[in-house]
Amino acid sequence: MTRQDLMIWLTLSFVWGASFILIKVAGESFPPLWVALLRSCFGAAVLWAAFRLRREAWPPRELLVPLVLAALLNNALPWTLFPWGEQTVSSGIASILNATTPLFSLGIALAVRDAQATVWVGLGVLIGLLGVGLTVSGSLSGGHATVLGVQLILLATLSYAVATALSKRYLQGISALSLATSQLSLSALMLLPLALLTEWPSQVSAASLAGAAALGVFGSGLAYLLFYTLLARTSATQTTAITYSLPVWGLLWGYLAGERFGLLPLLGVVVVIAGLVLLNWRPRPRQAVA
Repeated sequence: MTRQDLMIWLTLSFVWGASFILIKVAGESFPPLWVALLRSCFGAAVLWAAFRLRREAWPPRELLVPLVLAALLNNALPWTLFPWGEQTVSSGIASILNATTPLFSLGIALAVRDAQATVWVGLGVLIGLLGVGLTVSGSLSGGHATVLGVQLILLATLSYAVATALSKRYLQGISALSLATSQLSLSALMLLPLALLTEWPSQVSAASLAGAAALGVFGSGLAYLLFYTLLARTSATQTTAITYSLPVWGLLWGYLAGERFGLLPLLGVVVVIAGLVLLNWRPRPRQAVA
């Protein structure tokens, strides 16, 4: 990485790491469907501006079905489940549980034979699951989470993983900006009638509205632009390594917001990150001796 790449990487991890506390703040006034809707709308507005400036081409019509599925599984569904889960789960714990996405992605890849099982992969999965177990057990016993809240967030991370596999198989070759803009736009269209037909926010605080706007503008729109910019400049491994830093940022933002954690969740985040590192470990081949 160049110095500029590193600054983009740090900015993206900082912004994405703040998403969990922003979800918590937005959820104080808005029901989960409204949090997801506002996030999609604000994020889509940012992406549409970039889309028009760069004069990108819209994805072909024959890809409408996989695009709709990707928008549902990568945006509308998980962005609703996270604020729902964070009603009873602290934002810091949610950030740790979010790190299970690569574990689910690997499981799906192994199931469809897009990945090979190795010793490092096996160790990474086992250690990652151990870290999740420590986090969940410590959070449940410490009052930082409920069983239902944990289940909702894990379902959201599973949805992310399924969306990733779907996009990899059916949406290759599309401009990253075009793909992101279409996904957030479709997500907003899906969520709008559901939000209007269900519970409306009664009293909206300025903090919650600002949190929802920041979540959409920075945590979604700007984050997508930074992510795809970084992906074009560096390797996929270096870019996706941001996953390792999100629990750290999530815990830090949660701590600054007044959340306190016991020893087990803190130990869990260390173990989860260790598992993720092993999942991406590629031993260097030995050089032949002349």
